[in-house]
Amino acid sequence: MLTVPKATANRPRLSPWSENGKRVYLHAGDPKGVISRLADEMEEAQLGAGREVLGAARTLLDDPDASRPELRFTATRLTECLFDALRIAESRGERLADDEDEGEAEDR
Repeated sequence: MLTVPKATANRPRLSPWSENGKRVYLHAGDPKGVISRLADEMEEAQLGAGREVLGAARTLLDDPDASRPELRFTATRLTECLFDALRIAESRGERLADDEDEGEAEDR
Protein backbone atom coordinates (compact mmCIF):
# COMPACT_ATOMS: atom_id res chain seq x y z
CA MET A 1 0.00 0.00 0.00
CA LEU A 2 1.23 3.49 -0.83
CA THR A 3 1.85 6.11 1.82
CA VAL A 4 -0.75 8.83 1.52
CA PRO A 5 0.18 12.32 2.68
CA LYS A 6 -2.07 13.53 5.45
CA ALA A 7 -4.77 16.04 4.67
CA THR A 8 -4.60 19.30 6.56
CA ALA A 9 -7.27 21.65 7.76
CA ASN A 10 -5.24 24.52 6.27
CA ARG A 11 -6.08 23.82 2.65
CA PRO A 12 -8.97 22.15 0.86
CA ARG A 13 -8.16 18.79 -0.68
CA LEU A 14 -8.51 18.14 -4.41
CA SER A 15 -11.27 15.57 -4.71
CA PRO A 16 -10.63 12.26 -6.48
CA TRP A 17 -14.17 12.44 -7.88
CA SER A 18 -15.88 15.20 -9.79
CA GLU A 19 -18.57 15.86 -12.32
CA ASN A 20 -17.43 16.23 -15.93
CA GLY A 21 -13.75 16.36 -14.96
CA LYS A 22 -14.13 19.74 -13.24
CA ARG A 23 -11.96 20.48 -10.23
CA VAL A 24 -13.76 19.98 -6.92
CA TYR A 25 -12.19 20.64 -3.55
CA LEU A 26 -13.16 19.02 -0.26
CA HIS A 27 -13.16 20.98 2.96
CA ALA A 28 -12.70 17.87 5.04
CA GLY A 29 -11.31 19.52 8.17
CA ASP A 30 -10.32 16.36 10.05
CA PRO A 31 -7.65 14.36 8.15
CA LYS A 32 -9.00 11.18 9.77
CA GLY A 33 -12.65 12.11 9.26
CA VAL A 34 -15.26 10.39 7.13
CA ILE A 35 -14.74 12.56 4.04
CA SER A 36 -10.95 12.19 4.10
CA ARG A 37 -11.21 8.41 4.54
CA LEU A 38 -13.75 8.20 1.72
CA ALA A 39 -11.41 10.20 -0.55
CA ASP A 40 -8.46 7.94 0.39
CA GLU A 41 -10.53 4.83 -0.39
CA MET A 42 -11.64 6.30 -3.73
CA GLU A 43 -8.02 7.07 -4.66
CA GLU A 44 -7.00 3.49 -3.84
CA ALA A 45 -9.89 2.13 -5.94
CA GLN A 46 -8.94 4.38 -8.87
CA LEU A 47 -5.29 3.32 -8.70
CA GLY A 48 -6.34 -0.34 -8.46
CA ALA A 49 -8.53 0.05 -11.55
CA GLY A 50 -5.58 1.65 -13.34
CA ARG A 51 -3.39 -1.35 -12.54
CA GLU A 52 -6.06 -3.73 -13.86
CA VAL A 53 -6.59 -1.74 -17.07
CA LEU A 54 -2.84 -1.54 -17.63
CA GLY A 55 -2.54 -5.32 -17.29
CA ALA A 56 -5.40 -5.88 -19.73
CA ALA A 57 -3.89 -3.37 -22.17
CA ARG A 58 -0.54 -5.16 -22.13
CA THR A 59 -2.28 -8.45 -22.88
CA LEU A 60 -4.28 -6.89 -25.71
CA LEU A 61 -1.20 -5.25 -27.23
CA ASP A 62 0.54 -8.64 -27.29
CA ASP A 63 -2.33 -10.01 -29.41
CA PRO A 64 -1.62 -9.42 -33.12
CA ASP A 65 -5.29 -10.14 -33.88
CA ALA A 66 -6.65 -7.44 -31.55
CA SER A 67 -9.44 -5.56 -33.28
CA ARG A 68 -9.61 -1.83 -33.81
CA PRO A 69 -12.66 -1.46 -31.47
CA GLU A 70 -10.82 -3.40 -28.74
CA LEU A 71 -7.77 -1.17 -29.08
CA ARG A 72 -9.92 1.98 -29.10
CA PHE A 73 -11.83 0.87 -25.99
CA THR A 74 -8.56 0.09 -24.22
CA ALA A 75 -7.05 3.44 -25.19
CA THR A 76 -10.14 5.18 -23.83
CA ARG A 77 -9.93 3.33 -20.52
CA LEU A 78 -6.18 4.01 -20.26
CA THR A 79 -6.86 7.71 -20.81
CA GLU A 80 -9.47 7.72 -18.03
CA CYS A 81 -7.09 5.94 -15.67
CA LEU A 82 -4.24 8.31 -16.49
CA PHE A 83 -6.52 11.28 -15.77
CA ASP A 84 -7.38 9.78 -12.37
CA ALA A 85 -3.74 9.00 -11.54
CA LEU A 86 -2.63 12.54 -12.43
CA ARG A 87 -5.39 14.04 -10.27
CA ILE A 88 -4.33 11.83 -7.36
CA ALA A 89 -0.68 12.81 -7.83
CA GLU A 90 -1.61 16.49 -7.88
CA SER A 91 -3.75 16.16 -4.76
CA ARG A 92 -1.04 14.28 -2.88
CA GLY A 93 1.60 16.73 -4.06
CA GLU A 94 -0.41 19.62 -2.65
CA ARG A 95 -0.72 17.82 0.68
CA LEU A 96 3.00 17.02 0.72
CA ALA A 97 3.73 20.72 0.22
CA ASP A 98 1.48 21.47 3.21
CA ASP A 99 3.34 18.86 5.29
CA GLU A 100 6.69 20.46 4.37
CA ASP A 101 5.40 23.95 5.20
CA GLU A 102 4.18 22.74 8.59
CA GLY A 103 7.54 21.06 9.28
CA GLU A 104 9.43 24.26 8.47
CA ALA A 105 7.14 26.25 10.76
CA GLU A 106 7.76 23.80 13.61
CA ASP A 107 11.54 24.08 13.12
CA ARG A 108 11.44 27.82 13.78
